[in-house]
Amino acid sequence: MNEGVPAAYRGARSTIRATPEVIAEGQTLYTTNCASCHGAEGLGDGEAGRSLVPSPALLRWFVQMPMSGDEYLLWAISEGGQRFGTEMPAFREALTEEEIWKIIAYMRAGFP
Repeated sequence: MNEGVPAAYRGARSTIRATPEVIAEGQTLYTTNCASCHGAEGLGDGEAGRSLVPSPALLRWFVQMPMSGDEYLLWAISEGGQRFGTEMPAFREALTEEEIWKIIAYMRAGFP
């Protein structure tokens, strides 16, 4: 984080509009890929995340922080947490970039 986003992700911006349909798709993707650790409402209280050290990020609040720009979120989800010393897996092979943007849209919508 202190070293900045890698060059491959600098300037990345979401390619989708946060329509109700996109947010619903993002919710499905989040539930399938993220909720087991980060919790259904992004509170870091998912069953699989309870034994992780450090604990999963509190995404409900994290996505509202200034540092959580598009490029940072795309990078963190795509590449996983190894660089941050966490066990978050990289999702670049499991999810398309568009699917990651949908998850981000869902989180930014406040986990409705």
